[in-house]
Parts: sequence; C-alpha cells; structure tokens
Amino acid sequence: MKVEILYVTDCPNHPAAVALVRDILADQCVSAEILEILVPNEAAAKELNFRGSPTVRVNGKDVIEECDGSEETALCCRIYSGSSRTGLPPIDAIRRAIVEANEKAQKGCLEAV
Repeated sequence: MKVEILYVTDCPNHPAAVALVRDILADQCVSAEILEILVPNEAAAKELNFRGSPTVRVNGKDVIEECDGSEETALCCRIYSGSSRTGLPPIDAIRRAIVEANEKAQKGCLEAV
C-alpha cells in the first residue's frame, strides 16, 4: 500500500495529517510507509494534480472520492467539507481508503496462492 501526503511549505495541517494517517493505519493494523511529498511550485502542483495542502492519497487516489481530475490544482491550503477539522480530510474518508486498499491487497495475496 502506498500512502502519500502532499503538502506545501509551512502548511499548518501537514503534521496533523501525518499523525492522523499514522493513527488510522495503526488502528486498522495496517503497515504502510507514509511518503511526505513537498509540492514546491505551481508546475509541480499541476504535474501532481495537487488540490491543496494537505492532500492524502492511498495508492495514488485522493481519499476524497469526488476528486475526479476535473478540479483546478491549487498551491495553497486545502479546505475539506464534512470534517470537524476543516484543514484535514475527514477521518472516515482516510479510513475507508486504507481499508479498501488493504482488502484489495489481501485479496490479491489470496488469489496468488
């Protein structure tokens, strides 16, 4: 499983996003490396399809399902609706993405046997 946290310099929510992802991984008993990716400029934001800081992706997919690639990229803070902490993705969205990715990985391991 690949977990990425994309962020801009001095993002006040970046450390909290990392801690939140670590807590959810531990709660789900899932081992995964968290890649913290600094997005330094507009060109990188466009290349990475960056929606704002912090952005959490599991296996390359934004944990917020409505991100279908049609939104503008943004080299700024990201505001999440439906979250009690608006600068962080909703806990349920992160958990769902991790659980689904883990189930797919487990299914793939069983099919390989």
